[in-house]
Parts: sequence; C-alpha cells; structure tokens
Amino acid sequence: MTKNQSWRPFLLVSLALCIGTLGTALASPLYPIYQELWHLLPSHITYIFVAYMFGCLATLIFLGRTSNSIGYLRSLQIGLFLVILGLILSVVASNAYWLSFGRFIIGIASGLISTSAMLGLIYTIPDSQKSNAPQLSSIITVIGFGLGPLIGGFIAQFSAQPLVTPYLPIIGVAILSLFSLFSLKTQRIEAQPFSMAPHLELPETQYHAGFFIASLTAFTAFGSFGLFASLAASFVQEVIPWHGPLVSGTAISSILFISAAVQFYAKSMSPVKCIRWGLIAFLLSFILLSLCMSLQWSLLFFLSDIFVGIGHGLGLLGAFGCIHHMSNTQNRAAVMSTYLFIGYLGTIVPIIGVGYLADHFGLATAILGFCFAIGLLCLVLLFWQKKNNLKT
Repeated sequence: MTKNQSWRPFLLVSLALCIGTLGTALASPLYPIYQELWHLLPSHITYIFVAYMFGCLATLIFLGRTSNSIGYLRSLQIGLFLVILGLILSVVASNAYWLSFGRFIIGIASGLISTSAMLGLIYTIPDSQKSNAPQLSSIITVIGFGLGPLIGGFIAQFSAQPLVTPYLPIIGVAILSLFSLFSLKTQRIEAQPFSMAPHLELPETQYHAGFFIASLTAFTAFGSFGLFASLAASFVQEVIPWHGPLVSGTAISSILFISAAVQFYAKSMSPVKCIRWGLIAFLLSFILLSLCMSLQWSLLFFLSDIFVGIGHGLGLLGAFGCIHHMSNTQNRAAVMSTYLFIGYLGTIVPIIGVGYLADHFGLATAILGFCFAIGLLCLVLLFWQKKNNLKT
C-alpha cells in the first residue's frame, strides 16, 4: 500500500459503527411519550429498553464469529440493513410489542456492527495509525451511543410528531451508509466455517478472581447507564424543574460524553486503580441519587449524573485493561465474550427489577432499591479487590 493511504474506507466503516450505536439509545428520551400514549407501566418501559440488550446478547452468543465467516464488510451491510428495519418498525409501531420487536432487531444489528466494525477499522485505518485503531473504535462507539438520545431528544422536543420525526434522519443516514459500503473493496481473508455454537471461556485459574471483579464492574457500569437510559426521562420529571425529551436526552448523553473524556485522560492509569476509583464514583453517585429522590433536590441529580459518567469511564477502562492482561491471543475473543455476557446482564436483570418495583411500590422506591443493591455490590467488589491484593 502507498504512503498516502486514503482515509475514505476508514471513515465509511466509522460511519457505519456510529449509526449502529446511535440507533440503540435514540428512543430513550421518548419513553414518557410512549408511556402516556399507550398507558404503559414503568415495567413495560424497562421491557422495551432491555429488548435491545436481548438482541445484543443473542448476537454475542450465537453470531459473534460471523465476520470470520462472511467478512467484516458483509456483516456491516447486514447490520445496517437490520438497523434500518428496526428503526422503521419503531416508526410504525402501534403498541409496546412492536416497539420491543424493533428494539430487539436493532440490538442484533448493533451486536453485528460492533464486532465487525472493530475488525474493519483495523483493516482500513492507514498503517501509520494502526496502533490507535482500538482506541478510535471505543471513542466512535461512545460518540454514537451519546449522540442517540441527544439527537432523539432534540428533534422530539420541537417536533409535532415526536414519535416519528426523530427516527427519520437516522434512517436516511443509515441508508446512505449502507450503499456507501458497496463501493469498498476488501482484502481476501481465509473464511472460517460458519457456526452459531456459543463460545464462552474463562481465563486461567489464577485470574478468576480478577476476571469476576472486572466483569461485575462492567455489570455495574452497564446497569447504572441502563437505569438512566430507561427511566431517566421518567424520574427527571419528578426531581428537576425542566421537562421534555431534550432534558432527559441530554442527561443520558452526558454520562457517555463524560465517560469518553475520563477514558481519554485516565488511559495511563493502572487497570486495578481505574476499577477501584470507578467503583467509588458509582457509590457516590448512588448516595447522591438516593438523596435526590428522598429530598427532591435537583442539584443532586446532576451531581449523580456526573459521577455515573466518571464511574462508567473508569470502570470500563479498568475492566477492559484487566481482561486484556489476563487473556492471550488464543483465548482473548472467548474470554472477552464471557466478560461482555456478564456485563450485558447488568442492563437486563437490575433494570427489570427496577421496573417491577416501580409498578408495585413507586418509582422513588425502585430507584432507592437499585442504589442500595448495586451500591452493596460495589462495596463487595472493593473489599474483594483489596483482599486479593490485585496488581494487574
């Protein structure tokens, strides 16, 4: 390849990755509108939210090696087609079941795009920047996730059809991205036989304690973001004077933008120290959010939002670093899949629990229950980390 390699292939793959993540949280600021229009309970909102994660988990477990069989480019194209399909289903949905199905399709698409784009970015980035590909992939993913609720909330705030208009520009850009990928040429790679068999694996025995601490830290990070992404639009109305999709969308997006900034500035910090301070940040966030729900002080909500972002950034940065250290080239993909499987459960199990509690005991009690349970997990992980004296 020449010295002056084109950035065009890399940018087109980056756009596909951004679209794949952007569509996932686009609906988060719209949930109160769906709730009012369809007379939904809080648990119904959490079911709609976690439908996406079930799609992601299905891809991770059964389709995680698709790129190795049909190539990253074909996987990206299939993923973008499914994004478009899922967003169209969201536009025309007339009840929670169809919206959940659309979210499930978007989850499958996001899983396909995330795994294949990571490979695609490595292949297409100019040689001089090869070492930066994983970091750029992480940044693009966070930007996509962060832009979703911000764009969705902004358009819905000023639209006469807030459940239709926010989806349309993303569908348009996704169609353009899909067709642009047909202009790319990929290098031939040796295709592996297609298999849907799950491939999960633990690292070597001496790393088991560190692995579960890292994985449960990711569980906490995904669960904490999931709480804000699924129900922030609902409890924002109770605790702060400003209402509307734009306010809740900004609150959700700010977590991810803070997380990205923290990961950028803390990249030289040791993984164990990142996890420790990430867990402490989560504890502070849960204390502030509990006080906010009890005292109805809006300032505490914003401080809690900031500390969730800090905890999210440090926790995931440290967890990823630990997983990288305790795995090798032979088992890294399988160990990473197991780590992600545990982490993704954080966006499902606690959030469904919060929805159930909100139905029966009220939203404030549900939030307090989440803060107590996940805060207790953070304390256990901190003591476990200290007891094992981890130095990875």
